[in-house]
Amino acid sequence: MSSTFIAIFVLVVAAVVWVVSTQRKLVVLDENVSSAMSQIGVQLSSRLDALTALLDLTKNCAGHEVEPLMETVKSKRSTITATSTPEDVLRQEEVIAEVLRKISTMAERFPELKSNPSYLRTLNAVDTFDNMVRTSRLIYNDSVAKFNREIRMFPTSAVAGMLGFRQREYLVEADKGDMSAMK
Repeated sequence: MSSTFIAIFVLVVAAVVWVVSTQRKLVVLDENVSSAMSQIGVQLSSRLDALTALLDLTKNCAGHEVEPLMETVKSKRSTITATSTPEDVLRQEEVIAEVLRKISTMAERFPELKSNPSYLRTLNAVDTFDNMVRTSRLIYNDSVAKFNREIRMFPTSAVAGMLGFRQREYLVEADKGDMSAMK
């Protein structure tokens, strides 16, 4: 009787240890996804700051046309955090793309803008932050793939379901418009 009790006790302890270690692994993977989303937020915020600086430089040439764009950036700017969704990121990128298209149109009408060294430097900064967002997006999607793969595989899927872990969405590429016309 005591050997049966010991065997059951060992099995219960092993099951508890496995569930705890699985939960810890899932938490780490989930945190990696959240951290990657936060990094995207930092890069988007920096890109919006560079875009605002670009709009400030555009004021000299296109004065009254810039104010509505500045208001668009201010009113539609949102903070992307660890709890943000891919849809939040896409909405923010749509704002950026819309403003960049309008700046591109202005740059075509005001050739002196395209030859302004400060304008070109700031435009390059916007482009640099775009590349950083693209890299952060790859890291995010890789983190999501690892997390989703783990919670879909048996027997981890059973523990993930019991503990409330759900698949995360991938972040797809948004249409950003063509920045080459602005240079």
